Amino acid sequence: MIIGLTGSIASGKSTVANMLKEYGFPIVDADLVARQVVEPGSETLQKIADAFGPEVITPEGTMDRAKVGSIIFHDESKRKVLNDIIHPAIRAEMLRQRDEHVANGAKTVIMDIPLLFESKLQHYVEKILVVSVNEETQLKRLIERNQLNEEDAKARISSQLPLSIKEQGADAVINNNGSIEETRQQLEDILNKWNVL
Repeated sequence: MIIGLTGSIASGKSTVANMLKEYGFPIVDADLVARQVVEPGSETLQKIADAFGPEVITPEGTMDRAKVGSIIFHDESKRKVLNDIIHPAIRAEMLRQRDEHVANGAKTVIMDIPLLFESKLQHYVEKILVVSVNEETQLKRLIERNQLNEEDAKARISSQLPLSIKEQGADAVINNNGSIEETRQQLEDILNKWNVL
């Protein structure tokens, strides 16, 4: 079974991903893949250099994220150019990893995709597990974790699809307002119900 794991900023998705790792499930991590596809010498990095100029590559051969960020930050058309290079590469690599795990005999593969709904990637998975949290807890955790003021934290949260909408698209929801033990118990119950444990 291919399970899509998603949530929102400070919802505790990474905590649940780590629990799934402990169970031994292979995980395709979209954030990790996003870094892998722009590694030195990669085709994607070359395309970025072709589009934005050689100065976006550091002397070490890595992507200068600050430079790329400053180019696309105020320019929607340039941001689209970057996304049109990076997103297909990320998607192709995520599918390659997923299929490789399956070919190697994995019965269950977790696809950890923070922007699963925003990127409309529901068709990549068979079941969707949303890690959710109430707004108050989410705000408090984000402020503490990222040392943000309330205004900045609220802005980050509102830049993503509301958790209430993600919950509607989920096959199962983990309510992550309580203790780690409560979260683990919910996860176990869901995995048992789906017959993957």
